[in-house]
Amino acid sequence: MSTAVIRVLFSRYPSRKSFCIYAVLLFLTEVLIALYAPAGFIRGFVGDVLVVVLLFCMARVVVPPVFNPVANSKDEGIKRLFQTPWLALAVLLFAFAIEFGQYWGLVDKLGLGGNRLARIVIGSHFDPLDLVAYFVGYLILVGCYWKSRQS
Repeated sequence: MSTAVIRVLFSRYPSRKSFCIYAVLLFLTEVLIALYAPAGFIRGFVGDVLVVVLLFCMARVVVPPVFNPVANSKDEGIKRLFQTPWLALAVLLFAFAIEFGQYWGLVDKLGLGGNRLARIVIGSHFDPLDLVAYFVGYLILVGCYWKSRQS
């Protein structure tokens, strides 16, 4: 890999293209984990940690980066929401909502209980350890953000 590609992928302000590449690589990793990893730590915990990072990368592909919001802009609140720590928190809360949806049987309440894809994507059983894994993924995102801000 050339130095320019590495610099783009690991820059202080990664582009949408970088996050798209990250998302594709993480998705492929998740597929490989689902297909080939035996039940246990990798499939049950690491896969859930990576899901939060994957969702964050997917969100950053569609959400424009905000470097220096204008102080008096009327949409400053929205721009601040899309900054990295807040977007990571939104992804964490989304993951928690899906997990609690599993607790309340969301897939069955939506009438999708017979749909295999819906049961895979939404999930069908609650696991408190998943909440811990999602939080670890969030901590990784915030840690990467703060590490990138240090000179």
